Amino acid sequence: MLIAIGSDHTGVHYKYAINNFLIEKGYKIKDFGFSEYGKKVDYPDFIHPTAEFVNKGKADFGIIICGSGNGAAMTANKYRKIRAALVWKKEIAVLARKHNNANIISLPARYLIKENEIIEIVRIFLETSFEGGRHKIRTEKISKILSSSVG
Repeated sequence: MLIAIGSDHTGVHYKYAINNFLIEKGYKIKDFGFSEYGKKVDYPDFIHPTAEFVNKGKADFGIIICGSGNGAAMTANKYRKIRAALVWKKEIAVLARKHNNANIISLPARYLIKENEIIEIVRIFLETSFEGGRHKIRTEKISKILSSSVG
């Protein structure tokens, strides 16, 4: 399984920890994230290529990280086939996959989530399957609205 990952300067530490975890578990990684400590950058510059890679079907899932997680999720959700979910708790990771079929997880770097909790959230996200059924009908309505309103 190939995972695309992108982060701004606030997410560098988490990105490295997540990459190490993914490698340890046998995942392949395409890293679009910023890699330097101490320099500030703009999150869209790293989230766009990550989301585009997933949108084109080149990665199975994406992981994006910015200060609040909101800007990264908003950026990623501009792509037609992306369902990016802002996740900061294990329970939300489960529901993002089971009910929303999220294909990108957006994580906040500034809200003191412990490294082991971030890793557990990522693990849960990647290992949880979409339930389908009534949730499939709902997620199809998201794409339908997008495709009819976007030129």
